[in-house]
Amino acid sequence: MNSAWFYVIARVALTLGLAALGGWIFGGIGWWLAAVGGGYLAYHLINLYRLNRWLRNRALVEPPNVGGIWGEVIAQIVRLDRRKRFHKRRFIRVFRELRRSAAAMPDGVIMLTAAREIQWFNRTARRLLELKPKLDIGLRIDNLIRVPEFLRYLEEGKFESSVVVPVHAEGGTMLSLQIVPYGEGGQFLFARDVTRQAQVEAMRRDFVANASHELRTPLTVIMGYLDTLAEDPGLDDAWQAPLAEMRRQAERMNSILGDLLELSRLEAAGSTAGDEPVDVGGLLSLLRKEALAAAARPREIVLKLESDAQLRGTASELESAFANLIQNAVRYTPDNGRIEIRWWIDAAGGHVAVSDNGIGIAPEHLPRITERFYRVDPGRSRATGGSGLGLSIVRHALQRHGAELQIVSEEGKGSTFTCQFPPERVLAKPQRAAG
Repeated sequence: MNSAWFYVIARVALTLGLAALGGWIFGGIGWWLAAVGGGYLAYHLINLYRLNRWLRNRALVEPPNVGGIWGEVIAQIVRLDRRKRFHKRRFIRVFRELRRSAAAMPDGVIMLTAAREIQWFNRTARRLLELKPKLDIGLRIDNLIRVPEFLRYLEEGKFESSVVVPVHAEGGTMLSLQIVPYGEGGQFLFARDVTRQAQVEAMRRDFVANASHELRTPLTVIMGYLDTLAEDPGLDDAWQAPLAEMRRQAERMNSILGDLLELSRLEAAGSTAGDEPVDVGGLLSLLRKEALAAAARPREIVLKLESDAQLRGTASELESAFANLIQNAVRYTPDNGRIEIRWWIDAAGGHVAVSDNGIGIAPEHLPRITERFYRVDPGRSRATGGSGLGLSIVRHALQRHGAELQIVSEEGKGSTFTCQFPPERVLAKPQRAAG
């Protein structure tokens, strides 16, 4: 028990004792006790009133100057009030500093609630998205940005990456938008103007596509003349080897141009593939036959079809992706090696895996293996005719189908490339034509 409470109890006991003594001397102990108790109660009610008045108007009224237990209670309230004001001032200072920092950022910043309602935005966001402070605060962000790509991005909830969307169609502005969750349900929306980068990327795609297309015509003529010369019975034997090498290099160049055109087509096709049913089993069977018909191939190519399900997508793109994976396996697996092609479905979706026991890939190459023109062994790729574009084509085709490419490889033991398709892309039963 602290000293204040000891003092209160002692004073109450002394007051009641004196009242009882006065009542015993003068008579009427009950009246004396009632009068003293009433006075003591009035004293506390007055102090309670003064405390309540100060709490209601503490910005204007000084705290009551009383002693005893009331003085200690008021002192504790004053300390708590000062501490609260200190933390409030510090919070306001930090919040203002945060807002000044966000306002100075070159990217647009929008603060959203858990319901994705706008709480605050900086000047850059106001300019990029044409937001109005007095009108748009409190509105949902998906009611202001009605671009289908952004709405799909919000619905999917995959905020690890950004989404590039067109805004202000008349100006051709492209924005990169990304949601960053924070706190208990709050979100930041970051917006960046990527119009220039998008234009440069479009120019690069157009250049690659046009250059590849224009180079194909003269290359076709060159290959035609080389074939004619190779079939000429009067050709000197000394020209046989150089002519064969020229034909091989011309075919390799034609393959590279074909891959460049396919990659440009995928990049220009948009973000989502079609929705037609694709017979995966039939497609893989056909690709296996083509691999078996190759002059240089492994001894064993096995196909395991564990499901008759189909995929929703674009048949030509899936064929290109699977063909590149199988061709890679054929190219980098020895003659006495083995390739396994597998198709199955489970709760996670549909899966196509191409496994081999070839040369494998060192771990340091795996993060970059799907980049354009990236080769693990440039010398071997040139010897086998690889362009360095096959896995990049696979990655782009799978991305358009909402799928991912998983690579597991060990140098000297082989590799497994698995295409993982989401459940919504799987058709559990083949669709039959009405007849």
